[in-house]
Amino acid sequence: MQKQATLVLIKPDGLKKSLTGNIMSKLAESKLVIIGARVARPDRKLVEIHYQHLKDKPFFSGLVDYLQGKLHGEPYDRVLAFVYYGENAIEKVRKIVGATNPEEAEPTTIRGSYGRIMTSGLFENVVHASSDPADAEREIKLWFKPDELVVDLYPAKPCAHNNQPALDWA
Repeated sequence: MQKQATLVLIKPDGLKKSLTGNIMSKLAESKLVIIGARVARPDRKLVEIHYQHLKDKPFFSGLVDYLQGKLHGEPYDRVLAFVYYGENAIEKVRKIVGATNPEEAEPTTIRGSYGRIMTSGLFENVVHASSDPADAEREIKLWFKPDELVVDLYPAKPCAHNNQPALDWA
């Protein structure tokens, strides 16, 4: 078994439906450890980079608006970002989260329990979870700085932010 890290985002619809506690309780079943957590109000550029593999899809713009919270308004224009860490973290979290399409997700999964498909066809699936180790590394580096994690996952280099010592991804 291999220790891995995975990114989990509780999306704006999960926040609007007050599902944070329910989602975290389900994820606790994995026995993984949270090594990073933050509230983020993602800008368009961040979301476009996050979903770059879907940029040619017709639903891309709606997906970007969705993750930015533009469909839900304040105070739901944010996400909760977590990094979970432990043995087979990606597989464990994806099993708990369920299929991307809420109608195809097992009813006992997070997406099966709380997700929906909007009349526009957009999936409101409450959470994001990294799909494989390469995506997990890319996504974690996108959403977190090295010093925001309590485990040194990937190589980092010293730098300065606002004349203060800090770390950036190498």
